[in-house]
Amino acid sequence: MVLIAAPMASSGGSGITLLLPLILIVGMIWFMSRTQRKQRQKQADTVAALAPGTKVITTSGVVGIVEEVDDEYVTVEISDGVLVQFVKQAIGRVVPEEAPADEVVEETADEPVDETADEKTDEAARDTVDVPETGADKVQDKAKLPPTHTEN
Repeated sequence: MVLIAAPMASSGGSGITLLLPLILIVGMIWFMSRTQRKQRQKQADTVAALAPGTKVITTSGVVGIVEEVDDEYVTVEISDGVLVQFVKQAIGRVVPEEAPADEVVEETADEPVDETADEKTDEAARDTVDVPETGADKVQDKAKLPPTHTEN
């Protein structure tokens, strides 16, 4: 048996072909680390901006008002007279302050309001159901309940 050694045909761009996946992987790692760095910076800014009277939500979901800020800990009032101490990194986000209800009422008080029209549209919206097959509204008589028995 005679073996003949013949040179294999090269594609010409083998260096670029091998380098392209490596460049893509390095780019993905860089992008993910950049995103994580931005998240860490945002968390650090949130913790640095804590002041007494700020409403916060912890990473575990506890909502409260900051009472005291130390070097490592934050004291949060979660209910009247109930103070809990958290590590600063446990503060997830700051709840933005809402506009007082008095200001909202003053802005809308200048406009006439037809309360009966609002009540009628609310009742109509509750009593009708959109039927997908026909696209028409249908009045719903009673709420449909699931069956209470099982078949054997």
